Amino acid sequence: MAGGRPKEPLVLTDEERDQLKCWARRPTTSQRLALRSRIVLACGTGATNADVAEELGITRPTVGKWRARFLEHRLDGLVDEPRPGAPRTITDEDVDRVVALTLESKPKNATHWSTRSMAEATGMSQTAICRIWRAFGLQPHRTKTFKLSEDPMFVEKTRDIVGLYMNPPEHAIVLSIDEKSQVQALDRTQPLLPLEPWQVERQTHDYARYGTTSLFAALNVKTGEVIGRCHQRHRSQEFLRFLKHVDKTIEKEPGTEVHLVMDNYATHKTPAVKRWLTRHPEYHVHFTPTSASWLNQVERFFAEITSKRIRRGVFRSVNDLKKAIIGYLDEHNKNPKPFVWVADADLILKRVKNVCKRISNSGH
Repeated sequence: MAGGRPKEPLVLTDEERDQLKCWARRPTTSQRLALRSRIVLACGTGATNADVAEELGITRPTVGKWRARFLEHRLDGLVDEPRPGAPRTITDEDVDRVVALTLESKPKNATHWSTRSMAEATGMSQTAICRIWRAFGLQPHRTKTFKLSEDPMFVEKTRDIVGLYMNPPEHAIVLSIDEKSQVQALDRTQPLLPLEPWQVERQTHDYARYGTTSLFAALNVKTGEVIGRCHQRHRSQEFLRFLKHVDKTIEKEPGTEVHLVMDNYATHKTPAVKRWLTRHPEYHVHFTPTSASWLNQVERFFAEITSKRIRRGVFRSVNDLKKAIIGYLDEHNKNPKPFVWVADADLILKRVKNVCKRISNSGH
């Protein structure tokens, strides 16, 4: 009997075959379940246990075990049964109670729950509260800020500006312009303690002020290059001088249109600025909605220069601060990379609509 005992044929339905293939290929499937699925799939082709064992590099008893388990219980036979252990001490009702208290109430003497106060209120351990909050993504200790624009032309302006970012006009330049005002030249009152193994850099909490400057910047949306200048003040006169500087700096062929995205700051709308724009008809202004500066891409650049160069910098004079800013701009423009805008106008408006619904139903 060279072939051994005859085996009961293993025939798979289409649904079973599809499920087994899914288990065998899905990256999140456990290795045990994936192997069992491959065993049954191979047996389903009519191969013998010996052939399957050789193909998969396992023993014949292993193949025989899962073949028999599948024939008896089908797909359910491949899944591990629950292992014996201590019974749960936290019921589903306990979890629901913690989640409901976290979302729908506040402690009497605080603005938000902590793991200790919630543990005391529910009679559970602090560790259990941590696990429940982590499982449901609850973080009562954190808060973020937001502001919805009340601009009556919010929809139209949003579609206009996002359209410039995602589908700019041909043979045109799109510049995102704004000023970062009152950048302070700060020096710590005592020397920094540098970074060391197992020790972060340390600096004093207090500082000495040496004056301020205002950074005017124009971000080329397509290339990522930034034109920037520092001025002592940020009045209409300085903004107009910056516009003239931008006009001299950008490389444009005759007839090239320039689209300026900027906010509704008063210095952007003075008669002098309007006259200059009238004399330069190739410039087209696109104002962001009020309270929606996040639509201005240059704000993203301001965030980068603040975190990478200004916030932790040491400047003993305004000139030191200006040199640091100009140096950062020069290095940035050696290898500029544009910010990729991925949210279209429909997605933005949908998210704003959802926030409005939540505010309307919040009871505040």
